[in-house]
Amino acid sequence: MDKKKILVVDDEEAIAEFIEINLVRSGFEVIKAFCGEEALKKIEIDDPDLVVLDIMMPDMDGFEVCKKTRKFSDVPIIMLTARDDGYDKVIGLEFGADDYMTKPFNPWELIARIQAILRRTAKKDAQSKDKKVRFGCITIDPMGRKVWKNDKLVELTPREYDILMLFSSNPGISFSRQEVRQKIWGHEFIEERSIDVHVRRLRDKIEDSPENPSLIMTIWGVGYKSNPDAFGKK
Repeated sequence: MDKKKILVVDDEEAIAEFIEINLVRSGFEVIKAFCGEEALKKIEIDDPDLVVLDIMMPDMDGFEVCKKTRKFSDVPIIMLTARDDGYDKVIGLEFGADDYMTKPFNPWELIARIQAILRRTAKKDAQSKDKKVRFGCITIDPMGRKVWKNDKLVELTPREYDILMLFSSNPGISFSRQEVRQKIWGHEFIEERSIDVHVRRLRDKIEDSPENPSLIMTIWGVGYKSNPDAFGKK
């Protein structure tokens, strides 16, 4: 079984290392960030399974990191704070955090909470994979990696399917060409204009009118996004 990857974000290196030692002992892979900007980059590029996020950081506090993360990722987040009055918990949960712990904390309690959240996430992911996604005239079977248009099977390349899943899994969220490249190709080099070619070929297969797309929309000067109004409709 692959190790779960945990991103630990804390500007105090001693605390980050303390958390890392205990997580590694429990079988997790750990990556670290020491400021908000670094955390956002690692969430996007390294795709961790969960984030342990300190609130009090000098450049960008944990609330802002959490808020910005929720614009492009649903990765589980546990927030850490030195305040015990409940205020940080309320704000953190409003910004999309999944759990909250007050410093100082028992590392084994943190590990138990991480494991509980990962179990819930795995169950949710398994359930969602069993469900077909209806996206305009398209039906997607995530489990079988199959796509139908008006009940007829559509033959997509693996990259075309991955692009379709990126947009259908993030209704209405805009992605730049660079973000599409990072999420689909990772560190593999590909020119940005090649992404336009892949999107055009995908549109030719799934859109009723590729010249006037209604599923994957072009955001001029930015990139692309899926049409949120098309979900659940034929």
